[in-house]
Amino acid sequence: MKKIFLLLSISFLLAFSSCDFLTQQDISEEDIVAGLKTALEMGTDTSCTKLNKTNGYYGNELVKILLPPEANQMFSLLDNPTLQALGLDILLQRKIDTVILAINRSAEDAAIEAKPIFLNAITNMSITDGLNILQGSTAYLNSKDTVTFDSLAATHYMEFATREELFNLYAPKINASLDKDLGLGVTANDAWATLLYFYNNYLPIFVSDITPVDEVDLGDFATDKGLDGLFYFVGNQEKQIREDPYKWGSDIIEEVFGYVYEE
Repeated sequence: MKKIFLLLSISFLLAFSSCDFLTQQDISEEDIVAGLKTALEMGTDTSCTKLNKTNGYYGNELVKILLPPEANQMFSLLDNPTLQALGLDILLQRKIDTVILAINRSAEDAAIEAKPIFLNAITNMSITDGLNILQGSTAYLNSKDTVTFDSLAATHYMEFATREELFNLYAPKINASLDKDLGLGVTANDAWATLLYFYNNYLPIFVSDITPVDEVDLGDFATDKGLDGLFYFVGNQEKQIREDPYKWGSDIIEEVFGYVYEE
């Protein structure tokens, strides 16, 4: 009797394994790629919509754009006793705040322009090893670090494959916004030029040991940081899709991400 039970158990396990194996063959590489691209398209739509609103960048500390790192030394002067005695520390802070706000307003203004650029890049992107990416692998980075699961694998792959292209296409949009007065009475580029002049040429009259801040390509800086924010929200959307692929009303999302969700 025990032998019969054992044989039946083994047969059941073999049958179950065989069915599971066959189930895993039902999804094609083409479907996987289509599902990954759909997820990225949904993430792009979400990110552009959120960031294109007032305070989309400025009101979110995770994506808020600050001063270029070359200008961070300006903050040390805010505690300078001489400038504080003259009230110039307050004036410096105001100029810094205006630049930061203007850059973020420019990024918010340009965010909607990123949507067709991102969608075109996704459409034309060749996704290799789609199953591994679907399963959260980042092997395409040739990283020596062992990553057990990356819930942003598709987003990271897109960034890896298209960031340079996106930067070159998005930079003119950001630069156009940096030249707009977006309700502040000054453009971001003008606010930045005013801050540099104030720091490099005016404050040294009162403080002798100021190291000048070299001219920075504000367009390149803002484009880079703008893309960081866009990719952040695309990745956020991918993570949510992986957590529950059945609430988005998309057959391809359910089929592809449900495939790994149920494994």
